[in-house]
Amino acid sequence: MTNTQVTLVQLDNYGPWTVTPSPRREVDLQTMQSRLYADLSQAFGMRDGYVFFTRFDNMIAVSNGLDLEDHARIQESIRNRYPVTVSLSIGTGASPADALVEATAALQAQGSAQDADRREALLGQPIDEETRTDDDVQIAHFDVVDATGTYTDELDAYSSFIHIEQGYAALMQHMHDAHDSLSFFVGGDNIIAVCPDLTPADYEEAIEHVSDTAGVDLRVGVGHGVSPHDAGMGAKHALEDAREHETEVEVVPEP
Repeated sequence: MTNTQVTLVQLDNYGPWTVTPSPRREVDLQTMQSRLYADLSQAFGMRDGYVFFTRFDNMIAVSNGLDLEDHARIQESIRNRYPVTVSLSIGTGASPADALVEATAALQAQGSAQDADRREALLGQPIDEETRTDDDVQIAHFDVVDATGTYTDELDAYSSFIHIEQGYAALMQHMHDAHDSLSFFVGGDNIIAVCPDLTPADYEEAIEHVSDTAGVDLRVGVGHGVSPHDAGMGAKHALEDAREHETEVEVVPEP
């Protein structure tokens, strides 16, 4: 059974800040958001975690292996480098979706995202080190079959983007609703999903759903690990096997 630890990263009082004392230039906001995401990605990544940008003012980290001190240090780093602060809320569960619901509810109970009095909340409890296992995290790395030949080299850039995004949207909703998974577009034609303990048949069904719904053909590599990094690297290697063997689903055996 997987045991995923998820951290909700939410900028404190961000909406009001963007218009105080007057509306800030959009290019400045976009630049700050991208730099903030890059720094958070590096900070969690140095501790074998993953961060996904979602809406930028809200980001989701898979944080197995990070304790409260790690989270506090990340908050301190952001406070020292940016004009905004972040609140962090940790949730855990057998499924990533359940873990995120727990993390979200705790942060909402602490105060609104636009509450000027809520700053740098640090909530929740990480998974105890002694209860961590080698297969706590399951990560699936999807990509589009022959995206270059089908879209990039055949359609204009925006049309290609639309097709890829339609496939992502179909997969994201299906994996969440059917399998309590959290899926994130990570650039190019790649999607990373953080999943509970799913079977190859579950992934085959998801791929068939996306093909039927959005007309986009996917393949996937699946890995397990004690940390997001370990599971993600396993998924990357499995995806390479899927490309080489021209199969839809490849799974690295559990440790």
